[in-house]
Amino acid sequence: MKLTIKFRLMEMEDIDDVVEIEHQSFATPWSREAFYNELVNNQFSTYIVMEENEKVVGYCGTWIVVDEAHITNIALLPAYRGKGLGELLLNNVINLVKEMGAISMTLEVRISNYTAQSLYRKLGFEPGGIRKNYYSDNNEDALVMWVNL
Repeated sequence: MKLTIKFRLMEMEDIDDVVEIEHQSFATPWSREAFYNELVNNQFSTYIVMEENEKVVGYCGTWIVVDEAHITNIALLPAYRGKGLGELLLNNVINLVKEMGAISMTLEVRISNYTAQSLYRKLGFEPGGIRKNYYSDNNEDALVMWVNL
């Protein structure tokens, strides 16, 4: 079965779907209020949702400050993982931030998340440092990765 995937900017009506993806993806998920604030109050943020048959199945948030994009979060519903859709989503976001003037992009990823690190490396991200005890749920370190766009 072929998936029909679309990308668009996140809207207020998407917050509940995105929060559900957060809860299925992360040990310390962002709250509904956090996403609301990102959409309404953060002039630096841009969020993209990925839809399949009008259903939000993934999203990615970025902050763009001057010419640097920072991925705040990226996730897919568990049923959509392992199908190349994370790469599709991230490529879409990379193209968007380049259009918006970004010349580099950075993110943090758990030291233990080899699957995500592999995807990021495939798209040209390279390790740039460690943030000690970055994740509050278990004090795991984060690997900081960078790519020049």
